[in-house]
Formats: sequence, C-alpha cells, structure tokens
Amino acid sequence: MSVREEFDDWATSGRDRGMEERHWHTAKHALARIPVEPGDTVLDLGCGSGYAGRALRDTKDAGRIYGLDGSPEMAHNAAGYTDDEQVSYLVGDFGSLPFGENTIDHVWSMEAFYYAADPRETLAEIARVLRPGGTFYCAVNYYEENVHSHQWQEKISIEMTRWDREQYRDAFRESGLYVAEQDTIPDREITIPAEAEFPTQNWDTREEMVERYREFGTLLTVGVAP
Repeated sequence: MSVREEFDDWATSGRDRGMEERHWHTAKHALARIPVEPGDTVLDLGCGSGYAGRALRDTKDAGRIYGLDGSPEMAHNAAGYTDDEQVSYLVGDFGSLPFGENTIDHVWSMEAFYYAADPRETLAEIARVLRPGGTFYCAVNYYEENVHSHQWQEKISIEMTRWDREQYRDAFRESGLYVAEQDTIPDREITIPAEAEFPTQNWDTREEMVERYREFGTLLTVGVAP
C-alpha cells in the first residue's frame, strides 16, 4: 500500500483527528519553541489534520501557512477545519517540494518525516526551500532509542525509516543544515494507571509505560539553514 492509500484510509475513518489529539501533548511544546515572527511563511510537512499550522497562526501570528500531505483525503479534511484564507493545504511529495528556493521561513514536521521514501532527499529539499536562518523542527516518536516504538512497523504497510539521534544529526548536517538542538520532550499528560492495573491491553508493566512516555517521549531535532 502506498502512503496515499494508507493515509486516505486514515482520513476517511476519522483517524486524522485522533492523531492530532495524541500528538498535541508534546507537539505544543515543540511548536512554542519555533522562532516564528509575525508574517513568517511556514510549511507543515505531513500536515495531517493541519492542527500545527493553525496553532502557529493563532499563537504566533504566522503569515502564510502551507500544509503539505501525501494523502488527498488528509489535505481535504484539513481544509475543511478552517476558513482562514492564509492557510492552504496541498497534496505533494516530500522529495519534490512545490516551492522555490529560499521561500519558506520555517518547516515543521510531526510524526511524518520517517514516511519519506528517501529521507535524505527530503532534507535536501527542505534545505533548498528554507531562507537563510530558517528552521526545520522535526519531531518523531518512532526512533531507534525508543524501543517501545519499534513494533509500529508491523502495524503499517509503508516502509518507515528508524534513525537514532546521531543519524538524525548526521543527516541534517549532510543536507547543509546546522543542528541547533536535539532533545526529547516527555508526554506528561497521558494517564498512566496504577501498578495494580497492569498488565493492560497495550502494556505488560507500568515501568515500560512510564519509560515510553515520561523518559523517551518525542525526539525533536532542529536544523537551521545557513
């Protein structure tokens, strides 16, 4: 199954909103860090329901927001969640971004980068479209150190890229982006049941669940265009 087919199915079944709810716990903290100034142009790569771009419009007075997704149904749904004329949703390929050189101030991607057919090609495209000093905020929960995410590949038909922290830094640098920061953002909002309630449907022990959400959390890598 292609990325388009997989996520068209997700969108038509309403899972786009579910993704937004799950991601928001850590996404909001990463979004707050992006140095967006009023009027800046932002690309939300793998936008899903489009929540991130809309949040940047509301909280930082971002200018033009482009949400790009490989799924027409995702883009269609996202467009239906706003009437803001400064927000647009496009269907496109991560490896061939439909923007000119030095035209984007900031790129954001949450739980989407690892679906790129060629992640290094995607990074090269991001470096191409970013203006000097522009940033790429890449947030993922599927990464090597997060051992609790490894089984996700078994549940989805798309081939996913699972890098470790160092591989992300190296790939960013190879694309021409400076690595400004890299850290993990814990999810402190998800409820972790008491020890007596384990095992659950998804977790054998409470310690594993605490490790997944409180220690591993979301890996955030930030690149800056020279």
